[in-house]
Amino acid sequence: DPQQIELATASKRKLRRFIVIDEVVDKLYGSQVRAYFQENNVQHKILALPTTEETKSMDLVLNILHEVQSFSLDRRTEPIIAIGGGVCLDIVGLAASLYRRRTPYIRVPTTLLSYVDASVGAKNGVNFLQCKNKLGGYTPPVASFLDRSFIQSIPRRHISNGLGEILKMALMKHKGLFDLLKNHGKYLLDTKFQSCNGFAHHGDAALQTTRIAIETMLEELAPNLWEDDLDRLVDFGHLISPELEMRVLPSLMHGEAVNVDMAFMTYVAHARGLLGAEEKEQILQCMRGLELPVWHSGCSWALIQRALRERLKHSGGRTRMPLPTGLGVADIFNDTSEETLERAYQLWVKD
Repeated sequence: DPQQIELATASKRKLRRFIVIDEVVDKLYGSQVRAYFQENNVQHKILALPTTEETKSMDLVLNILHEVQSFSLDRRTEPIIAIGGGVCLDIVGLAASLYRRRTPYIRVPTTLLSYVDASVGAKNGVNFLQCKNKLGGYTPPVASFLDRSFIQSIPRRHISNGLGEILKMALMKHKGLFDLLKNHGKYLLDTKFQSCNGFAHHGDAALQTTRIAIETMLEELAPNLWEDDLDRLVDFGHLISPELEMRVLPSLMHGEAVNVDMAFMTYVAHARGLLGAEEKEQILQCMRGLELPVWHSGCSWALIQRALRERLKHSGGRTRMPLPTGLGVADIFNDTSEETLERAYQLWVKD
């Protein structure tokens, strides 16, 4: 906003920023972040923290808030900046939403998963009583700054982890995105989503894939930002996975747990007659090509039953189960019988 820039530059008060950065990201990029603020003559405080599922708690939120208070942050003109993966963005978002009832914050995602998922939407939160994101709220950031160059330093498994959430949007809403993943998945893993010159036969698969994933996510989230409507296609892969992810920590990352859930739900869709055998195999083959797990021993029948009971409690007494009805098309179902679920589970286990 030119008017805001004019006000900021005309002010005699020095620009100030409070930054929370994941400690791993700080080791890789901290010197560049500090150089950026020094170059722009911005007084700044950088707080490097371990932001993992195991540390995603109110304790860490309060730690951030103590530091924010010491910095004497002005909530009208000094947004908090979060630089890190999805956990970091969630924790900082919650801290900002609590400080003086609402302080603006900016998301800078540094993993593929956070780039296409946590950067979009309004939700933030922390884990509580061994339940994923049990405490949280809906406070959107004032901006998300997307820079794929961060992704080049993350391990291959983390790239695969992010591909799980991209595949979710492909299966629910976009056959073209599914084809991109099927045809270019290995290339995207090998190049870590960097745009490489000299690979014209791939086009700019990284740019296309991330753009379509974010656009389809926005299409789903923007009209229903506060989840007033509980029928959400973006919940695909998120019926069983919250229970599974917390139960087997740290053996599964978020996108991996989501993919295990999606693999099971693909079998459910097949058992219901929504997907043919060939479509089911195409989906599983694509998952394997993206180096995502299609099964985990921790996903027992008892865990699935428990997770679906929790789902009923928090979704108005209906399962609201998103299922693919083809490649890139889906619907919400409330009438999947326990017999169908068990039949799908047994076939999944057998395969």
